[in-house]
Amino acid sequence: MAAPLCRAALHGGRQWKTFSTSAACSRRTAPLGPMPNADIDVSNLDRLEKYRSFERYRRRAEQEAQAPHWWRTYWEHFGEKSDPGSKIDIGLPPPKICRSQQLLERRQFLQKLRANVEEERAARLQTAQIPMEAVRTEWERTCGPYHKKRLAEYYGLYRDLFHGAIFVPWVPLQVAYAVGEEDLVPVYHGNEVTPTEAARPPEVTYEADEGSLWTLLLTSLDGHLLEPEAEYIHWLVTNIPGAQVAEGQETCHYLPPFPARGSGFHRFVFLLFKQDGPINFSEDARPSPCYSLAQRTFHTFDFYKKHQETMTPAGLAFFQCRWDGSVTHVFHQLLDMREPVFEFVRPPPYHPKQKRFPHRQPLRYLDRYRDSQEPTYGIY
Repeated sequence: MAAPLCRAALHGGRQWKTFSTSAACSRRTAPLGPMPNADIDVSNLDRLEKYRSFERYRRRAEQEAQAPHWWRTYWEHFGEKSDPGSKIDIGLPPPKICRSQQLLERRQFLQKLRANVEEERAARLQTAQIPMEAVRTEWERTCGPYHKKRLAEYYGLYRDLFHGAIFVPWVPLQVAYAVGEEDLVPVYHGNEVTPTEAARPPEVTYEADEGSLWTLLLTSLDGHLLEPEAEYIHWLVTNIPGAQVAEGQETCHYLPPFPARGSGFHRFVFLLFKQDGPINFSEDARPSPCYSLAQRTFHTFDFYKKHQETMTPAGLAFFQCRWDGSVTHVFHQLLDMREPVFEFVRPPPYHPKQKRFPHRQPLRYLDRYRDSQEPTYGIY
């Protein structure tokens, strides 16, 4: 250390520019709170609390997961805290579930499963088969509606349909397009369906009580050519008795999707409303056939606001769609208009001013400044 100190003493009169890093000059900041599992003594694991059942462990894990922690994410710690209770729920009330009855059914199912020797042997030999239809039915009955709600929030459906109001789709809505004589293209919650596959009205099924009335709506959120906030209504069937969609009043006949070329993916949403009784939809009716885009202009928020006292959103399904060859037929033959095409014009690539002596540049440096468009790939 003698040489640097002497050099600093000899040249101390000069104003030398020094370089330092923040890691060397700044102090290490204290953590915002205790680290995860900091209170656990890993040197003596035998003294830790034992969970005698999985249910106790699950409850403790859920409490720990819901407790506020500072280490989750930067956005959750420093961002604005959104209150889930501030959103207005316009859907049906959740079904009443008897906790004791649910635990009894689960206990009986476990006892029946343990007494089944064949199932135990299949699980041990890894040849057990899981009935996926039963799993899907259980998912639809328990946590499926909440998963659909989260997907709808992720895709911005509630924001664009009801201006932020939400609902949990308690009624499972199955939608499928028939392609050919045997094939079906289902509509889930965000999957892609081509305009060719959606050329004809789909098959819609759902569970409904006898004597109930329903309304089915299909709208396009991203396809309007003139108004960014408006929609195009593609299908509206009202006063549907029970689950018989074919016997409902077709207030607006079906129009195939027509996403414009170059406009990317469009969201198409099926909404199922439960009516309290018969409703007069004469103001929302369109002429049949209706191929005028001005008459097809639609706002779901205004439609629901008009009938909110007599109907409630209950089901939801949506798909994404982008241009294919059948859209040209819809514009030319059905809508009788020129097909709009959106193209992205890329700006010319930017190159700095050419250097006369390009020191330490790649071999293809001169290709950037040639008048010819044919590249030479460094062969000079």
